Amino acid sequence: MWTRIPSSSLRVTGADRVDFVHGQMTNNLRAAPTPGLVACAFLNVRGQIEQFARVYRREQDVYIHLDEGQADALAARLRRYIVFDQVELQDTSVDLRTVHVWQAEAVPGWDLAGGEAQSLALGGAAVLAGRVNRTGTPGLDLHYLAREEEAVLAALPGSERPLGDLDAARVTAGLPDITRDALEGTLPQEVGLDLSGPLPAISYRKGCYVGQEIMARLEARGNARYHLARLDGAGPWPAGSEVTHEGRVVGQAGLHAGPGSVTRIRKDLPQGAAVEVAGQAATLHLTHA
Repeated sequence: MWTRIPSSSLRVTGADRVDFVHGQMTNNLRAAPTPGLVACAFLNVRGQIEQFARVYRREQDVYIHLDEGQADALAARLRRYIVFDQVELQDTSVDLRTVHVWQAEAVPGWDLAGGEAQSLALGGAAVLAGRVNRTGTPGLDLHYLAREEEAVLAALPGSERPLGDLDAARVTAGLPDITRDALEGTLPQEVGLDLSGPLPAISYRKGCYVGQEIMARLEARGNARYHLARLDGAGPWPAGSEVTHEGRVVGQAGLHAGPGSVTRIRKDLPQGAAVEVAGQAATLHLTHA
């Protein structure tokens, strides 16, 4: 099974590419092997998420894979911080495509015992593959040239599944999608991006970056008031809808799919709490501590 992923992307080249990108993101790119893959966020000065990305370290470049429509804003941000750095940015959103294969072992040429990022050949096309959990079980994100899409898709195992099926699987597993769940503007610790969360994307041991002071303070005090959970309810409701409990706002719901949606919710609400989302009843399900 495989699903097309709406995407945008940036390619960073130049002698300082690794150090430059490392200095902007929440995770530790310098510690990644070559080839390697790390999930991360790019934050504002208040520690809130502006973009979520998966960053591939390769021999000749750094490839930043983003959700659809995110590349322009991240490129503008990165360019503001280029001073003496020897780096060049290229928006590759038009040239590249991405699909997610639900079972990694089904992809010919993928080494199950190998690294998180590997290069493959599918249908005669060069493919960058990364181990990514989008359904509750790690699968593969495959990145390839748009002009070679027909050959790559013909070589994929199984049949195509719509994006809605993948959303339902990840919601069932309690996995966030920062863009599709409208979780930009939140703290990483509130939406499952902390080290103990379902989508770890932070290193507390790397150097400074925008928002790092807030991350260090939260690590020291452990006082984030919200965490990630799942709401079960018939829906549908729009991503970003307010969640209320006994007349007060207690969180925001993500995209409705499958059993309900993932949600950013106050930690003081117990398992099974009855809430409302856009006027509809839902039940809180604590998928992660």
